[in-house]
Amino acid sequence: MKPIGYVRTAEIADAKDMARLMSFLGYPAALEEMEDRLPLILNDPIYHTCVYEAKGQLIGMIGMMYSRAYHTDDSHIRVIAFVVHPDYQGNGVGRALMNEAEKWGRDKEATRLTLNSGNRDERKQAHSIYEQLGFEGKATGFYKKL
Repeated sequence: MKPIGYVRTAEIADAKDMARLMSFLGYPAALEEMEDRLPLILNDPIYHTCVYEAKGQLIGMIGMMYSRAYHTDDSHIRVIAFVVHPDYQGNGVGRALMNEAEKWGRDKEATRLTLNSGNRDERKQAHSIYEQLGFEGKATGFYKKL
């Protein structure tokens, strides 16, 4: 499949497009919110954020963080946000972004790539894509608001 664009590291100037992409993920964000969040994330070395740009617009993004485990000697890359604009799904954009996560993981000498995804019916297609990308569904997440 011929690439329709390219992956690059996110920049603060990407806030508007990233806020738009987050709405496709089901987490709407106002521009001001993204402008507040992005500098904190982009300037923290345990985070890495990439975008997929095609024809001058952002059509995908992946946000991840590096962490160590308590239960093993493993370290891992946790994908926190991963989204491709619906109009561009099926064009290799997601795979290119996930390849970047794997590359960053190898650069950091991580041994595992992880992600969480909701159990809602509308996420079933995403789960299928994650499996095609080599992920295995193994855990149930629990959340508590503080």
